[in-house]
Amino acid sequence: MLQEIQAGTLVAATLTTGLSAGLYYGFACAVMPGLARSADRTFVETMQRINTAIINGWFMLLFLGSLVLTAAAAALQFAGGGGTGAAWTVAALVLYSAVLVITMRFNVPLNNRLDAGGRPEDDAGLAALRAEFERSWVRWNTVRTAVNAAAFGCLAWALVLQG
Repeated sequence: MLQEIQAGTLVAATLTTGLSAGLYYGFACAVMPGLARSADRTFVETMQRINTAIINGWFMLLFLGSLVLTAAAAALQFAGGGGTGAAWTVAALVLYSAVLVITMRFNVPLNNRLDAGGRPEDDAGLAALRAEFERSWVRWNTVRTAVNAAAFGCLAWALVLQG
């Protein structure tokens, strides 16, 4: 019975971590490059709307659920004697924790500053608001995408090792 619970938790952790990595990857490969080609007003308004829309139960379940499930998977693996995949699951937990730190330390404050900037009426105000946000947000999103993908890779490898 413990083996089934371990396996199910590891699969769920891998799935949620992969979905999270995919979300950030989608922003890195499509959303932000697409918005980079848009006018300042379109960029600012779109990102402000995304910042509001993304705070929902489904996203929070994924965002925090990955951490909880990965921690549970690691704990269950160690409760069952460790196994070869336990170290990879712990590595994934450390990496995904870094994703949360990056998000809360860098991306969220940038989102908050963008939202606090309102919607300037003049072109100079929009350009300044965008300039303060875009390059830094894209850079930190790229970092968290890579770290999240590494966490996903560790969990996938733990699944392989668990058999």
